[in-house]
Amino acid sequence: MSLATLLTLADSRLPIGGHVHSGGVEEAVSSGLLRDVASVELYLRRRIRTSGAVASALAAAVCAGAIEPARAELEADARTPSPSARTASRAQGRGLLRLAKQVWPQANWQALGARPHLSTVFGVVGAASGASPEEIAGVVVYTTMTGAATAAQRLLALDPAAVAACTIRLAEVCDRTAREAAEGLVALSDPLQDVLAERHLVRDMPLFAS
Repeated sequence: MSLATLLTLADSRLPIGGHVHSGGVEEAVSSGLLRDVASVELYLRRRIRTSGAVASALAAAVCAGAIEPARAELEADARTPSPSARTASRAQGRGLLRLAKQVWPQANWQALGARPHLSTVFGVVGAASGASPEEIAGVVVYTTMTGAATAAQRLLALDPAAVAACTIRLAEVCDRTAREAAEGLVALSDPLQDVLAERHLVRDMPLFAS
């Protein structure tokens, strides 16, 4: 995969709906768990090593041809206890699928159905674009981190430079997680993120979809 394509897939401006999902950050801010850059950094590290690791491993496995998309969908459901989090993943997956059909029309998108998980679509995109499993895992890990980081910046009115410095400090964690993800599926969970996702579902007038 070319560097430009890799960067485009990891760009927060990619039109897959990521900007309306906070990855639990909105509810974490409302609950008083996130207050400043230091607490946001801890949350991002936790999210990378749990949700990011699970999603990136699934994407890497699909990209490598180790599992079929239909199996990846079942694996993603089994690793995502929160119904709200599953809905958010499928909403973004649908957005990426819409884009991918235009960019790589030669790929077999029929196997994905109408509302696939984001990790499954990223895996097929990786295979269609010639990315390595580790490269596509890196994209998934990075977007898992930056989507939440951007939401925290907006909700807490944090200094953009301070948030950017935070994500740079977490680069090594992202790289290590992507390398591990390319080695095989992982089964991790984070009850906190599940609880935040379900609480968000009943919030009055939420700013983010998740």
